Amino acid sequence: MNFIDRNHPVSDGSLDDIPPMIPIKLPSARSYSIWIVGVTAFIVSVMQRTTLGMAGLEATKHFSVSPSSLSWLVFVQVAVYVAVQIPAGILVERWGSRSMVFFSCILIAAGQLTVAISTHIGLAIAARVIIGLGDGLTFVAVMSLIPRWFPPRAVPIITQLTGMTGQLGQMLSAVPFLLLLHVADWPTAFVAAASTSLLVAILSVMVLRNGPVGSEPVCQTRAFKDVLKDLHRVWHRPGSRLGFFGHMATQFWMMVFTLLWGVPYLISAQGLSPATASGLMVLLVVVAIIIAPLMGLLSARAPRARPWLLLGMSLAPALVWSVILVLPQPAPLWLLVFLVCVLAGGGPASVVALDIGRTSNPPDSSPVAQAVANSGGFLATLALLVLIGLILDLMGGYSFDAFRCAWLLQYPFWLVALIQILTNRRKALAQSSPHASEQAVAVNE
Repeated sequence: MNFIDRNHPVSDGSLDDIPPMIPIKLPSARSYSIWIVGVTAFIVSVMQRTTLGMAGLEATKHFSVSPSSLSWLVFVQVAVYVAVQIPAGILVERWGSRSMVFFSCILIAAGQLTVAISTHIGLAIAARVIIGLGDGLTFVAVMSLIPRWFPPRAVPIITQLTGMTGQLGQMLSAVPFLLLLHVADWPTAFVAAASTSLLVAILSVMVLRNGPVGSEPVCQTRAFKDVLKDLHRVWHRPGSRLGFFGHMATQFWMMVFTLLWGVPYLISAQGLSPATASGLMVLLVVVAIIIAPLMGLLSARAPRARPWLLLGMSLAPALVWSVILVLPQPAPLWLLVFLVCVLAGGGPASVVALDIGRTSNPPDSSPVAQAVANSGGFLATLALLVLIGLILDLMGGYSFDAFRCAWLLQYPFWLVALIQILTNRRKALAQSSPHASEQAVAVNE
């Protein structure tokens, strides 16, 4: 019989990650204070990620470049974010979340200060590389704090709240940052943005701890070959692959739309005003925040149903997009509103995929497991950002027909992810422990 340690349950790669008879231990006030600082770091990180996108028109004038040249800033930042995910998980294992949050805030502040003083697009791109690096580190470090400070049954809900509360950063960049940019000037706005990361860096040192006293992870230097072995073990667990492809199937719909191509599509192809298009983007964030706790509650109460949740949340945008793309003329506003609301569900659903990746691996490997899962959606997003741009260029710009063809590129990525979800779901269930109920009893004895 396998016994589960009370403090560090060992996952066997199954979907039964929360034995039903484990007593519920309520989080302490210290847990919530650490979570608040961690989620604040994440909110500020998202704000810094989206500041340049919100200042797009001003950036075109500031750097004296075309919109196509400016789009490289988005591509570079997403590419760095994707590239840093797995190294970030390894660094969090090595140094702990507290050090990584501090270091990431310093990186982001340095990047934004560089943007503030830069007058050439090349220097700004280099600065966004630094910001993307810090952004990727922040996400992995903050998510790794949650299972160490909260009981298992609370982790899915807290993870959802973290992921969606972080999207408030988009509102911070869209309202106060943009207002300051218009009232003051370019350097003032970006220096102010950088200062928020410096403040969070100070908070992280004062408040954050890697785990409760006596349970903090031991930082050990590992050989590179050991790191590769750990990564190999993580990837070859079906639950890890389920998390990776579940994240891909649910997230890229939303990310491609919000990061770059959504607003041009709504304005140029669908004929909406800039104000209406911006309102739809705000609606997307609001709906995602509303959906997140419900998704977390479902994930916590029915962990074995999480793959079906991913399938449903990936099928919905595919169906709505299909209806819109077969229309020979621009869609009615109500249908575009419905599309935005459906896309909003991709954010919370992708966090469920992260939770599957985490719970399918031993606690010591959870940072790497979450990083692997988080790479799925961003890899698809990165590819689609480029491919859609190429199709638009080949078809002469932001026309209705060009966008109709470009959006079709989403379906191959979705189909691959869908097949992998179904395949790895069966494998993950096959690895479910036949003694799950006995293990739960053993914990209580």
